[in-house]
Amino acid sequence: DIVRQGEVDVVLLDISMPGQGGVDTLAAIRARAPDLPVLILSGFAEEHYATALLRQGASGYLNKDCDPEEIVRAIRTVYRGRKYVTASIAERLAESLGRGGDKAPHELLSERELQVFLRLAQGETIGHMAESMSLSVKTVSTYRTRVMEKMQLQSNSELTYYALKNGLIQ
Repeated sequence: DIVRQGEVDVVLLDISMPGQGGVDTLAAIRARAPDLPVLILSGFAEEHYATALLRQGASGYLNKDCDPEEIVRAIRTVYRGRKYVTASIAERLAESLGRGGDKAPHELLSERELQVFLRLAQGETIGHMAESMSLSVKTVSTYRTRVMEKMQLQSNSELTYYALKNGLIQ
C-alpha cells in the first residue's frame, strides 16, 4: 500500500514476513515500481541467499545480525541508485564468476525453493511454513519434493546436514 502511494524513497523489506512472503512482495514491488530501491533484511545466511534476491531485483541484502550503522550505510547506498553488498557477498559473487558453470546444488534452486530449503533445514514444519508463506500444505510439499530431487537428498536430516556443512544455517 505504501509503495502504491508513491512517496517512498527506499523499502527495507524483511524476507520472512508473515502473510505474503518477502520474495513475493519483492516481485510485486518490482512490477509496480521497478526503479524503487529495495533493501532486503534477513536472518538467512547472506552469502547464499543474497545473490538469488539480487538477481530477482533487490538493491541490496543484509543479514539481521549486522550493525545498525551498516543498515544506515546500505540505505544511503541504495537510495543513491547503487547496489549494496557486503564484502562476503562480493567475494561470493567474484568466486562464482571464476568458477564458470560449477554451481553448488543449492545454487540451482529457484528463489522459492531456496526459501523452503532453508526453512526445512532450520527444522520448520511444512504446516507452519505453508501458513507463514500463505501457501497450501500441498504446494509447500511440492517445493520440498523439488528441492530433494534437485539436490539428490533423501531426508530432512540430509538436508539439514547439507545446509550446516555449506554454512547456509548456523
